[in-house]
Amino acid sequence: MVEKIFYNGDILTMEDNIYAEAIFIKDGFIKKVGTKDEVLKLKSDNTELINLNNKTLMPSFIDSHSHITAVANTLTLVNLSNAKSFEDLVTILKTYKEENNLNDTDWIIGFGYDNNSLKEKINPTKEILDKVSTTNPIVITHISGHMGVLNSTALKEIGISKDTKNPEGGKIGRVGTSNEPNGYVEETAFVNASSKIPAPSLNNLIKLLKKTQNIYLSYGITTAQDGLVKDESFALLKNISDNEDLDIDVVGYVDLRNCKHIIDNNKQYVKNYVNRFKIGGFKIFLDGSPQGKTAWMTKPYLNGDKDYCGYPVYQDNEIKDFIKTSLDYNVQLLSHCNGDAAANQLITSFKSVLSENPNSKAIKPVMIHAQLLRKDQITSLKDINMIPSFFIAHTYYWGDVHIKNFGEERAFNISPAKTALEDRVLYTFHQDSPVIMPNMLETVWCAVNRISKNGVIIGEDQRISPLNALKAVTINAAFQYSEEDKKGSLKEGKLADLIILDNNPLKVDPIKIKDIKVLETIKEGKTLYKL
Repeated sequence: MVEKIFYNGDILTMEDNIYAEAIFIKDGFIKKVGTKDEVLKLKSDNTELINLNNKTLMPSFIDSHSHITAVANTLTLVNLSNAKSFEDLVTILKTYKEENNLNDTDWIIGFGYDNNSLKEKINPTKEILDKVSTTNPIVITHISGHMGVLNSTALKEIGISKDTKNPEGGKIGRVGTSNEPNGYVEETAFVNASSKIPAPSLNNLIKLLKKTQNIYLSYGITTAQDGLVKDESFALLKNISDNEDLDIDVVGYVDLRNCKHIIDNNKQYVKNYVNRFKIGGFKIFLDGSPQGKTAWMTKPYLNGDKDYCGYPVYQDNEIKDFIKTSLDYNVQLLSHCNGDAAANQLITSFKSVLSENPNSKAIKPVMIHAQLLRKDQITSLKDINMIPSFFIAHTYYWGDVHIKNFGEERAFNISPAKTALEDRVLYTFHQDSPVIMPNMLETVWCAVNRISKNGVIIGEDQRISPLNALKAVTINAAFQYSEEDKKGSLKEGKLADLIILDNNPLKVDPIKIKDIKVLETIKEGKTLYKL
């Protein structure tokens, strides 16, 4: 039996009464939140008294969208995030091969390059990667996860040639005006190619996922997501759940296009935690990446081919069928939408399907990313009970790129959290890890300050308060998962999922929020991480 009383610090409840003087937890649950005198009356000989020494206690963070198994995978990949040129890419990959004593036929897989950060400002081609090796198959993934590049050997191994046609919703780069592939692949073409890359063994992935849990815990997260569950990732999550090796809660969303059978064959996990893992519903993609210029827009990109607006992944009838499936299964549907044209397709399709199924249960559909969501579209979300989950750290990481791609008017309204707040549309925030690390306090900082890497304020009128930013990663995120009765705030009867911070995000200078440290992460009363 674990009993603890926390006192003498800033205790943020995320409820209407934002502050409490003390909190009593027992057997993994919050038993009392109130004044110090009220709480101390409950102590017994078994109660541990924890003096916060003016530190801040609050609910732990809830990840509303990431890919925890993909984060585990990246721990074995070549980190390319610091590359500033094609020459850097070649050097980093060569060094990795040498330092890891790879054979001349071993796969070399890199992750995290960003053409927007490279001196050349374009994606590399097979010729660049062939400088690393013409015997090792090499694949590098763009930081967005929506595109990548293969060297000549990898193209042969995977079976992409001049006779390979562009798949629907994807593109294979070509050499000049020929049909010869140049190594670049995007969207469904990249997904198809990636599926043929040999994966690490299940045993290795289990070890990596255990390490990955500690990464999430270090950022104060006790509920994480696996945002595109396929057969391999389900096998991994099921195995680690069966062996009771999950320390944090993980909610998976099944690839509806390719893996619906996972839900059909594993109904015991659907909306029900089994040793900390559950299936929350389905996931689909409607478009691509705004920084990669594959997001589907209603108005053209400013610096692309004339009238180029990106492109959709599916036709309207296909989207409607996906929505109908989610309603038939009575599970949540997460839909990746970045561009406003993709958002319009999703909203219109949902309205159409719901008009034909007026008795369908509310499933809280989620629009993932919602980067270029327009004001009129935000208002429309209410009609279909849809939650926008903003990747709001785009304001910092790619705000400057968005200005070039879209102009200031559109760029300054990316991740329009303030508009959602004013229109009373509940929203959440995420990091889409492994795109960036699951750093919730950095995300809160981004929402409050909206400053780009070049120091540009990306839409001052879309800034929100620290409290409203914290709600997006606590109580709002709990609502997204329909777990608001158990998580997201410090309230009697809820789980004792807590974090201790070295400073109060509501009191520090807003520009310093990202410097706040997570000192301790507690899951159901048990400390799982301590700085």
